[in-house]
Amino acid sequence: MRCYIYLFRHGVTPDNAEGIFSGWRNVGLNAKGFRDAKIVALRLKDNKIDLAFQSSLVRSKQTLKEVLKYHPECRRIIEDDRIIERSYGNLQGKTHLNIVERDGYKKYDLWHRGYNDKPPKGESLKEVNRRVMSFIRDLLKMIKKNKIDVAISAHGNSMRAFRRYFEKLSVEEMCTLYNDYEIVYIYSVKV
Repeated sequence: MRCYIYLFRHGVTPDNAEGIFSGWRNVGLNAKGFRDAKIVALRLKDNKIDLAFQSSLVRSKQTLKEVLKYHPECRRIIEDDRIIERSYGNLQGKTHLNIVERDGYKKYDLWHRGYNDKPPKGESLKEVNRRVMSFIRDLLKMIKKNKIDVAISAHGNSMRAFRRYFEKLSVEEMCTLYNDYEIVYIYSVKV
């Protein structure tokens, strides 16, 4: 028997649209973001979801709420900040352009997509990977024990770690991933 993990990114926010580092800022979806969430919901409409996960950020919750409109069978929603977006620390609320102008493109690249490098008072992708891996280990045990299908409303950077694990990607491949707002990444688990 196989169970399924349905992984998706929250819809677009005003910060995403304007090239602003959101990180842990609690920014909701914009009009396009709600349309993105509805597309994800329609993609998953005919799949069974027993359990759903979201982060504490409103954009994750708003996206999941759209998806679960088609899933009265979903027994429970769990909030777990091991899947929260990467903290961009002092960059949060600043535009990508501001950072490039102030600190240069090389530093911007390291802070934005470097694995070991972290923005001032923020997290590295390595640290995000570590916390998401902790979540994945617990998730797989739960799926195998309960034989359930799971939806996860994640964030661009936490999705990198999920995809690295399930798609067996290198660190370099993980750092260059783009996670679309309308796509559902589906992984099966043998139980």
